Amino acid sequence: MIVTVTLNPSLDRAVEVDSLTRGEVIRAATAHLDPGGKGVNVSRALLANGVPSVAVLPSGGDEGNQLIGLLKAEGVEVLAVSISGRTRSNITLAEPDGTVTKINEPGPAMCRAEFDEVIDRVLARASGADWVVLCGSVPPGLPADAYAQLCRKLRAAGVRVAVDTSGPALREAALAGATLLKPNRDELAEVVGTPLKDLDDVVDAAQCLRAWGAGTVVASLGADGAVLVNAEGVRTGTCPVARPRSTVGAGDALLAGFLAAGAQGAAALAEGLAWGAAAVSLPGSRMPGPADLFRHDVTIHP
Repeated sequence: MIVTVTLNPSLDRAVEVDSLTRGEVIRAATAHLDPGGKGVNVSRALLANGVPSVAVLPSGGDEGNQLIGLLKAEGVEVLAVSISGRTRSNITLAEPDGTVTKINEPGPAMCRAEFDEVIDRVLARASGADWVVLCGSVPPGLPADAYAQLCRKLRAAGVRVAVDTSGPALREAALAGATLLKPNRDELAEVVGTPLKDLDDVVDAAQCLRAWGAGTVVASLGADGAVLVNAEGVRTGTCPVARPRSTVGAGDALLAGFLAAGAQGAAALAEGLAWGAAAVSLPGSRMPGPADLFRHDVTIHP
């Protein structure tokens, strides 16, 4: 069982257009409405591939009710904490060449009492879990170390914790001793404060997170694949996508695949890459199932 926590979930509307021209009326080719948020996507990907998962999230307003309804329709077990604010909605515009434009709302503010209820729900459900995955942005009203606070409580209880966030929250999660961190290239560059010009720079930045206290770092690099850095060394891999449709949720699918495959070594990295590439080939923020995976396209480099 893998428990996911998404403090700032969303409704994600993805629209495919022939081209994006400012100031013009644009006819959509297709449109999809999916549950959104990094942890939500991790749960969706896991369940699509037969791995048990529970999604813990705050929910507010009609949008929150709609989000829960969409998740339950996909078979996701949801532990929702009611909040006073309205769950956010995001818009993704995808063009045929793979260019994706995202418009993300900041999301509702959370008060301390609401966050404490989330913590209580997570700690109660974490007993016996293989992993707890803390994902996404920290909503307004909470400090940058919100995920780190939860990470410390879970680590003290002997639970393995994966964190996928950005900015100061990512640094705080490393300092809190997260078992696994999954930044993308831009998030990694931001947290260490230096551009990442090549693979060596990526590895050095990942080692910096490990020096702060993180155990394993998996850095997703978009079309350049991913890098795994842990106590055993460094592994890299790629999985090309012939026809990219949407990058939304690809990193979440990668993380889900990595965890599902045991979160160690080349085999787990390869599985994560297969899941991430499959997500890129699908519209909107759809998560891949077994029929979408092409593991033979993955290359793990020594």
